[in-house]
Amino acid sequence: MLGFDVIVVGGGASGMMAAARAAERGKRVLLLEKNGSLGEKLKITGGGRCNITNAEFDTRLLLKNYGDAAPFLFSPFSQFGVKDTFSFFESRGLPLIIQAGKRAFPRTEKAADVCRVMEAYLKKNGVVVKTGTVVAKILAQKNHVLGVVAGGATYTADSVILAAGGASHPETGSTGDGFSWLKELKHTVKMPTPTIVPLGVQEQWVKSLAGVSLSPMKITFFLNGVKRFSKKGEILFTHFGISGPTILNSSGKIGDLLHEGQVTAEIDSFPNLDAGSLERTIIEAWEGNKNKAFKNAFRDIAPKGMAVHILPLLKGIDPETKVHSITKEERKKVVQTLKALPCTITRLMGYDRAVVVDGGVVLKEIDTKTMRSKLYENLYVTGDLLHINRPSGGYSLQLCWTTGYVAGSHA
Repeated sequence: MLGFDVIVVGGGASGMMAAARAAERGKRVLLLEKNGSLGEKLKITGGGRCNITNAEFDTRLLLKNYGDAAPFLFSPFSQFGVKDTFSFFESRGLPLIIQAGKRAFPRTEKAADVCRVMEAYLKKNGVVVKTGTVVAKILAQKNHVLGVVAGGATYTADSVILAAGGASHPETGSTGDGFSWLKELKHTVKMPTPTIVPLGVQEQWVKSLAGVSLSPMKITFFLNGVKRFSKKGEILFTHFGISGPTILNSSGKIGDLLHEGQVTAEIDSFPNLDAGSLERTIIEAWEGNKNKAFKNAFRDIAPKGMAVHILPLLKGIDPETKVHSITKEERKKVVQTLKALPCTITRLMGYDRAVVVDGGVVLKEIDTKTMRSKLYENLYVTGDLLHINRPSGGYSLQLCWTTGYVAGSHA
């Protein structure tokens, strides 16, 4: 048997932070990761750009985004908050930039650079890292954790930190193992449901725009034809439907509506112009091109990259008609279509496309001042293994940095 002061299970964001922080305090630390390399999920966050945190420096305002978990999080965020995240990465040669919605990214916009910083932090502090090592069992006796069985060997430790991630993006190794271990240890574990996910859409025009991302756009959702709510921001079109921050942060509500009836939506591609202003814009654009075919003139007014895909929605207007022959009614139809592009929401995409899922150990069973289990005197839990619901926009990674640092500081 090999003995350590601290064993960390899971080499994602919170696990790397916890392991390196514990080692920085002089502890002998073993980090176990079942993938062949560390930070597999971290490498794909933010589309590979890595939305490293949300630059809301007022902790009280920031924590409002964590819903019912907010009261539990004041202590850990006072120990390592957003300002600390900025200082941590920038002092290690990775400056951050702030973009729309206060989303913070590495200036290089490369998630791999974030992984490199974390791996250097581990190496500098002498953490023993074992990748490709599957943990089979957490060893415990009464209210004390003894160690783990992994890769055919038994490792003992004074403390164990579980940082194995949740159940989103199973291709990165996040398959919910941590939930199983916590349940075996008699913790109360809420099983996950995909909560921040893209939406599947029926219409082909949407799917044909795959890869196009446009902002700002406004989307209004209807239940059985009755308006329910609207959101404004970036929309990403995909081969299965729609995604992007605006959509991801609406998916929880949409999931509820899908249980009640048919959910449809209208996308306003010119949310900053009312119908009259948009019509005047179109008249001005076409003024000097009256002999142009409508299908070509439509490119001049439709959002970039969309014209050819949404032209078929304008039924009754011959694409070859010259602009000077377009009637007032036809022009109004163009306006109405651009202000209300129709789509039918068919489903929420599942775990495989989830940005974040909820689920995990309930916070009443964790001392969040230290991230220590209240059932086991030397077990700590971090990151996605905690039952905390939050939107996309950097809140999940900040939760990982915070809880990892706090666990590593106290284990």
